[in-house]
Amino acid sequence: MGERLVVAPETLGADGAVPEAERIRRERARERATGVVAYAADAAVRTIAFAVDGRLWAVHIDGGEARPVPTAGPVVDPRPDPTGSRVAYVTGGALHVVELADGRDRRLAVPEDPEVVWGLAEHVAAESMDRTRGYWWSPDGTRLLAARVDNRPVQRWWIADPANPSRPPREIAYPAAGTANAEVTLHVLDLDGGSVEVRWDRAAYEYVATAGWDAHGPLISVQSRDQRTLRVLAADPDTGLTKPLHEQRDAAWVQLIAGTPARTASGALVHTADLDGTRRLLVDGRPVTPEGLQIRSIVNVSGESVLFTANDEPTEQHLWTYDAERGPVRLSDGPGLHTGRREGGALLLTSHTEAGHSFRVVRDGRPDVEIASLQAEPLIVPRVTWLRAGEREIRTALLLPSWHRPGSGPLPVLMAPYAGPAMQLVTRARHWWLAESQWFAEHGFAVVTADGRGTPGRGPAWDKTVHGDTLTAPLEDQVVALRAAAEHCPDLDLDRVGIRGWSYGGTLAAAAVLRMPEVFHAAVSGAAPSDQRLYDTHWRERFLGHPDEEPENYERSSPIGDAARLRRPLLLVHGLADDNVVAAHTLRMSAALLAAGRPHQVLPLSGATHMPTAEAAVEGLLRHQLEFLRTALNVSSG
Repeated sequence: MGERLVVAPETLGADGAVPEAERIRRERARERATGVVAYAADAAVRTIAFAVDGRLWAVHIDGGEARPVPTAGPVVDPRPDPTGSRVAYVTGGALHVVELADGRDRRLAVPEDPEVVWGLAEHVAAESMDRTRGYWWSPDGTRLLAARVDNRPVQRWWIADPANPSRPPREIAYPAAGTANAEVTLHVLDLDGGSVEVRWDRAAYEYVATAGWDAHGPLISVQSRDQRTLRVLAADPDTGLTKPLHEQRDAAWVQLIAGTPARTASGALVHTADLDGTRRLLVDGRPVTPEGLQIRSIVNVSGESVLFTANDEPTEQHLWTYDAERGPVRLSDGPGLHTGRREGGALLLTSHTEAGHSFRVVRDGRPDVEIASLQAEPLIVPRVTWLRAGEREIRTALLLPSWHRPGSGPLPVLMAPYAGPAMQLVTRARHWWLAESQWFAEHGFAVVTADGRGTPGRGPAWDKTVHGDTLTAPLEDQVVALRAAAEHCPDLDLDRVGIRGWSYGGTLAAAAVLRMPEVFHAAVSGAAPSDQRLYDTHWRERFLGHPDEEPENYERSSPIGDAARLRRPLLLVHGLADDNVVAAHTLRMSAALLAAGRPHQVLPLSGATHMPTAEAAVEGLLRHQLEFLRTALNVSSG
């Protein structure tokens, strides 16, 4: 997702999917990786398939060793069918199935053009809808529901590597706000080569938000371009005809919730709706969760029981279950982020707290089993004071140097927000970003992180405060949090306040010094979407509308127009290989500053995508930011 940070998964389900524990509605991993980075399993979790360097491997966990499986080419997204007999995969844009018993390989769908692919998610689905898949097995393993993605309508961008001018630019199909999306259709494919297209009004609903196949047949949800209408459809796999099961409308946008829609064994539809300020769980059209309990995700539906995550306190997330007999029941305890997985009468409860990760298997009539966590202990452990700032009780984390004593001297302040709609930072769990903030604190800063309006976890009205203007309210809330932290700890020096952020947080950091230089005295803006017209259709138009129809929303949410107001030190950082928030954002910001005669610094990261991952680059970038902030805020390095 475009304006998002890459976050390590907390636990994996049987299909290898990452559950949405703060969600982070996370950015698709475009960073370089080696080894086994994803896997998928059959329904019984006995056959596992994964890819390493483009080769397909399978393992039967009942005792067999991992073995390579011959394929027609380098594989992408291999997934066993529910019976564990065969594996589907994508290579060269074609969808294949290979039999594990004899190695027989079949092409089920072949693209007729290099810009057409089968079985993979299109850009906006993966980046902005959290739909990372492009095909789904039928429960009996005899057919697949597959997406056909035609990228020919999408405009082309080229990303060059300035550090290696001998290499040609890399071409990408990028649907920027206001431009054409890929054309996505769905098809039911059988193992003998048969194909049936699933039909709906694609002119009115061009986004395939979700898709799947349960015991009742294919179930999909489609969304209008303006995202104000979401329609849930049941599809007949034999004819491709669809019938509506539910329609949801919203004046701003209909929020997509992970795991929905779904159906119980009896066919009752499971989804969410925003009612009376609460995102509530609905089963068969009836709200079954109370006001004030905000649904975050549906983990799974088993029989007539629904396993879901929700919160009534935004710094926490708990695992709940619902069935008609007992109603909603909370399964997790204590501050933290809790999620889980339920299969075969057993529940795996995963808890991420300030102490780290823990795992517990719960089974009826049997003792609980604790699974040891081998997670390494961080070298720097966050020391967090949790605050609620202002009338809105903005959840805020304050981190001070371990060596600081009250009254021992003023501390320069570093605001470290994300503060955007993709994720929360202020949650009661040990996160890498809090450890990073403690590292800055140990170098002499008081670090303040706040989740203001527009961040998840506070309900629909809070989420949608930023509709039409993604900067004003979040920036105001950062000031409220800063002042509340200073009231709590008078040692904070409000004459020396820096702010650093990445992605959306980078945009907020730049806007802070441009629009409120009396409050913020220096900023580090990393990989920031500075020109909102350059970001993708689904994410950007959700909040700002179509740029041709509501251009004023794009202007007020882009800090480029404020370039002439800069009078504080500003460091712009961007990876030159970023294909999510392209480097053109920062280059245009810098050009506007130069044209206005405003000095600033630009740090290009050669070969880096949206977030640098190489250890040396990460460490070097942190130290560079530290020295920039020390100089800008007159902080001693002693």
